Amino acid sequence: MSTAQAIRAGVRKLPRGKPFTSAGFLKHGTRGAVDRTLSRLVGEGKIQRLAHGVFVRPRTSRFVGTVLPDVLEVVEAIARSNGETVQVHGAEAARRFRLSTQVPTAPVFHTSASSRTIRIGSITVRMVHTSNRRRLQFAGEATGVALSALWYLGKNNVTPETVTMIAAALGSAEFEKLRSADMPAWMAKALGTAARETIHG
Repeated sequence: MSTAQAIRAGVRKLPRGKPFTSAGFLKHGTRGAVDRTLSRLVGEGKIQRLAHGVFVRPRTSRFVGTVLPDVLEVVEAIARSNGETVQVHGAEAARRFRLSTQVPTAPVFHTSASSRTIRIGSITVRMVHTSNRRRLQFAGEATGVALSALWYLGKNNVTPETVTMIAAALGSAEFEKLRSADMPAWMAKALGTAARETIHG
């Protein structure tokens, strides 16, 4: 089987709507050969290019037409390919828990790799390096997003109401996981106080 045939066969097995990277096909041939075959598949409409080196088998809906993966899915696919850890930035994390109405002007993620920008379609995504491993705990999980929101809000803005909202959104098991994270004393105190109030209240 030629490189092109192997790549085409591999692409056909991939789930529709889930992003994948060209790096996953390098076992079939050189980067040049892989890129050429994927570019042909884009030209044939079999796949769509989402970002540099990231593609998807389009999924269609009879209501809205082509359904593309969201930015987070694309960023996570890039992170897996690069072996980096990424976490939703605090401003977006706080918005997801309805702790802030501020909508970031562009998606931002913390990353264990170098800082850079990524173009995903018409969207520019900022990847901001952090060497603080505590900010990347539970990456890709709701617990990690909650942790990111708490870091963003900071000591003076995390109130009992804030913690109550996070606890309600996470559920008891995820909230206990959050409490087990490596965090500064002020954050542990805020979460501990809320937990005691829940038990005794």
